[in-house]
Amino acid sequence: MTQTSMALALAGLSFILTVVWGRPVLRILRYFEIGERIQVQSHHQTFTRLGTPTMGGILFIVPITLLTLLLNAATLLGLDVLGRSILLPLGAMIGFAFLGVLSDLRHIRGFAKKALRIRNQVIIQTLLAFIIAYGLWRVLDVPEMYLPFYDGEFEMNIWFLPAATFVIAGTANATTLTSGVNGLSGMIAATAFAAYGAIAIIQGQLFLSRFCFTITGALLGFLWFNIKPAALVMGHTGSFALGATLAVVAFMTGQWPLLPLIFIIPTLEALSTVLQIVYFRLTGGRRLFRMAPLHHHFQLSGWSDTQIVQRFWLINFLAAMIGITLSLV
Repeated sequence: MTQTSMALALAGLSFILTVVWGRPVLRILRYFEIGERIQVQSHHQTFTRLGTPTMGGILFIVPITLLTLLLNAATLLGLDVLGRSILLPLGAMIGFAFLGVLSDLRHIRGFAKKALRIRNQVIIQTLLAFIIAYGLWRVLDVPEMYLPFYDGEFEMNIWFLPAATFVIAGTANATTLTSGVNGLSGMIAATAFAAYGAIAIIQGQLFLSRFCFTITGALLGFLWFNIKPAALVMGHTGSFALGATLAVVAFMTGQWPLLPLIFIIPTLEALSTVLQIVYFRLTGGRRLFRMAPLHHHFQLSGWSDTQIVQRFWLINFLAAMIGITLSLV
């Protein structure tokens, strides 16, 4: 079986496992009342009901973890360093997912006060991203940077560490900004992982390509439950994990300068938020966009959620195809 057919088969298997696993996850989330509380007024009385269950990232994280460990069990226990390298992106996914769980505690009754504050989130994200960056640099010895139209590897030396730390933490947060519309984060992340999976196949990175397409299939399974009207949302548990893992995968291919292009919608969402804040402060209260991040601007402009998801995904799909092409140059 070729690398491509094996990767596609894994995508199909992870899709099936995620869909099958979905119903039990929904029952668990509803049983523990993990979701935002919505104030509802009826007959002059106000009461609280449970909204869409959050923390749905576990829906795809569990199948991805199990499939990756089972598929590479023999290699992980052996002496194949290339096979064991998959532990780093998998560890990044689990680590940032756990950080997301601590953030999503605010949605669980009785645990809201125990949720991580934003400042603490940033500190822990930065420390975790730095550890992962060091592992990429010193343990895996990944290519520091490949640039389109540049022959060979571009050496960054010690500057690799701060660059990787910033990109890993930044991508995790940028992914969170796209989770405001049902289906948007999952579709864009699935496209980005498929793109880097294709790049890994071109580079001959068998284990990495399998990992990427396992994630792609699991995300498609997640979308089975997340398309409008969503039965659950991924929460920070899923968005932190996806963003950080995608950044790690990008560094493992050496093609991380293409990440803002292959993951263009989250990049624009984050950029719009920064520009909105800067413009607001410089102009004394004026706004550059009707609302940030960017998808809110289009919501207020009259676009439906379906139009936003489909148009944003088309843009990201085309950008990802361009990114794959540039990786060959």
